[in-house]
Amino acid sequence: MTEIQGLVVKAWENRELLKEGLYADAIRSVIEDLDKGRLRTASPLPGGGWVVNEWVKQALLMYFGIQTMQTWNVGPLEFYDKMLLKSGYREQGVRAVPQSAVRYGAFVAANVVLMPSFVNIGAYVDEGTMVDTWATVGSCAQIGKGVHLSGGVGIGGVLEPLQSSPVIVEDGCFIGSRCIVVEGVIIEKEAVLGANVVLTNTTKIIDVSGSSPVEYKGRIPARSVVIPGTYNKKFPAGEYGVGCALIIGQRKASTDKKTSLNEALRDFNVSL
Repeated sequence: MTEIQGLVVKAWENRELLKEGLYADAIRSVIEDLDKGRLRTASPLPGGGWVVNEWVKQALLMYFGIQTMQTWNVGPLEFYDKMLLKSGYREQGVRAVPQSAVRYGAFVAANVVLMPSFVNIGAYVDEGTMVDTWATVGSCAQIGKGVHLSGGVGIGGVLEPLQSSPVIVEDGCFIGSRCIVVEGVIIEKEAVLGANVVLTNTTKIIDVSGSSPVEYKGRIPARSVVIPGTYNKKFPAGEYGVGCALIIGQRKASTDKKTSLNEALRDFNVSL
């Protein structure tokens, strides 16, 4: 990829080069590789952690500039956009229920189930994941193997700033109904989020399972079981409850990756 990467970086520094076929073709090549899973906007490191591939995000942003608007007619429906939609689900082994939409340039692996939902360009959805009804996977978000994104989950996207990490949901996680995860938060392997948990990079994540609280930000530790909570904060007008996330324990060995949200929370006498 060295040659393609070099062309992308040069075009990023001088957008006039996009008028030349060599550079425009390089951008389109990156999008094709994203679509087929050969490239990622963020990649896992062998020893743990993630690295953002800034030049890939540069190509994504420039792709918007070289695409032209066009009209699609589907029965009585009309759409007008510059981004193509993904195709070839049967050959890729993906189940796509009517009203699911994945933009070309997003990778969806075999055995993924797409209920009526939306996956944006640059995202990566790994094998065996369920994207449930009205869930959204934002641009460049990275979703691991065997993840369940429940109904109405909002996984935020990020294209700029280039160095910003996208939301990452690692293998085996269960994200409960109407959860919102944005601003590059990392959900580590096999964590369980109860319904309505909201996570931004400034949200307090408080582990209350021990004798004293332990606070995190921007990261849910592996196998954590998380529910929404509040803490008191003083303002000029008085003291009010502010939203946070509470880690109430760790997923037990008796509950495997396919456990339901209710089963995982029942271990801690929590009903949601």
